[in-house]
Amino acid sequence: MTKLSVNVNKIATLRNARGGNVPDLLKVAADIERFGAQGITIHPRPDERHIRYQDARDLKNIVTTEYNVEGNPNPKFIDLVLEVKPTQVTLVPDAVDAITSNAGWDTVKNESFLKDVIGTFKKAGIRTSIFVDPDSAMVTGAQNVGADRIELYTESYASQFTSDKEKAIQPFVEAALTANEIGIGINAGHDLSLENILYFKTHIPNLLEVSIGHALICEAIYLGLDNVVNMYLNKLK
Repeated sequence: MTKLSVNVNKIATLRNARGGNVPDLLKVAADIERFGAQGITIHPRPDERHIRYQDARDLKNIVTTEYNVEGNPNPKFIDLVLEVKPTQVTLVPDAVDAITSNAGWDTVKNESFLKDVIGTFKKAGIRTSIFVDPDSAMVTGAQNVGADRIELYTESYASQFTSDKEKAIQPFVEAALTANEIGIGINAGHDLSLENILYFKTHIPNLLEVSIGHALICEAIYLGLDNVVNMYLNKLK
């Protein structure tokens, strides 16, 4: 079975919008695990606009499944990961002002840098994953720098899925076959949803884990509104 790691960034965004502690990020993470998810993912950014660095520390004491911390490995992020020591660190090359992750690493051009960073994390016993586009050269490059896994950046798959799912999945199948051949693990994430996840999982051999946040939280709102609205109506009768 492919594991589900739920990204809780959007819970932090909602909390931060009003101040205070509603929704309670730690309770939500614990509940998500209780509901059956096999992991929790966070992506703290330098401006802490959703997940705060202190959240990363606090979640360490809450998460009992797999704990995955994503981010661009600047010095502050590296220090945080070495302090928290999650199950997995996923390296993402997002710019400081990026709204969301929008590209994978060039694992060839950044070989020296990535080798150094990954070496640091692996010495601390942290599994490493690199966010990459569905490109066999980038997959091979990830192995060359010492990564344990890749995370396939699936935005292009999601955006093309409704128009031509076979075309959308093809580069990901090719990248996955390369990963299987060279023995590097496969994760995936970005815009995967209830609509497109089954087709993706069915066609990607040896998919170990998916990280899903935005779509899952939106779907939880859509699918839960009927219940909550009627709970309010019952209170107001």
